[in-house]
Amino acid sequence: MTSIRLENVHVTYPIYNGRGRSLKTTMFRRVGGSVQAGGRDIINVHALKGIDLQLNAGDRLALIGHNGAGKSTLLRVLSGACEPSDGLAEIQGKVSSLLDLGMGMDPELTGRENIILRGVFLGMTFAQARALVPEIIEFSELGPYVDLPMRTYSSGMMLRLAFGVSTAVRPDIILLDEMISVGDAGFADKAQARMEEMLMQSRILVLASHDPATLKKYCNKAALLREGQIVASGTIEEILNSGSMGQ
Repeated sequence: MTSIRLENVHVTYPIYNGRGRSLKTTMFRRVGGSVQAGGRDIINVHALKGIDLQLNAGDRLALIGHNGAGKSTLLRVLSGACEPSDGLAEIQGKVSSLLDLGMGMDPELTGRENIILRGVFLGMTFAQARALVPEIIEFSELGPYVDLPMRTYSSGMMLRLAFGVSTAVRPDIILLDEMISVGDAGFADKAQARMEEMLMQSRILVLASHDPATLKKYCNKAALLREGQIVASGTIEEILNSGSMGQ
C-alpha cells in the first residue's frame, strides 16, 4: 500500500565554527526554518519543527510557503535524502524524486554510461538500467553524442539526458520542486507529455511551487509552511483562497 506518514518530524542542522550574523542569515535563507545559537561556535538551524503528515493513494499535496519556509527540506525528508533529527518518517512505495536530476551522474563518463549510473542511483538493478538504455537514448535525442563524455554536452543536452533517465520508470510517489521545463519548444512539448503521464499514473504527488495555477491543476490538498512548521492545511482551494500565497 502506498502511503506517507510523518509524526513529529524535526530536522536540525548543527553548524560548527559558524560565527557571525551573516552566516546565520545565509543558512536561514538556504535551508529554511529558524536559527538559534547553540554555543560559542555552534549554530543550530531548525529546518523543520514538529511536522505531522499523512498521505494515501490519490492524494496530491501542494507545499506552499515563501523561500526558506522548509519546503525543500521536507521534500528531501520524503525522498530519503535527509534523515529526521527526531520523529518518525515512514514511506511506503517506490519514490521518484525529481529534485536534483543530475545527482548520481559523472561528467567524465559517456551519456550511455551515465544512463546506467543514474538508473542504479534511482534504485534500478544494472539489468533494468541497461534494458532502458535504447528508449532513453531515443527520448533524449542525443544521437552519436551519447557515446561522448558528458562534460562535452551543452546544459540542455545534459538536462534532456537526466530527465529521460529520471522519468523512465513509473513510481508510486513523485516529489517535485516546481514543474520542470526541459529544452527547446519541440522537446519541451514531449517532456511535458511524459511528465503528465507520470503524474497521472502516480499514486501520490507532493509538489512545491509558487504558481497557484500549477498547484490548482495538479493538487487536491495543500500544506502551508512557515519557519519550518505546517501552520495550515486543507484542500487546495481552502489554502489558496485564504490568501496564504501572499503571507
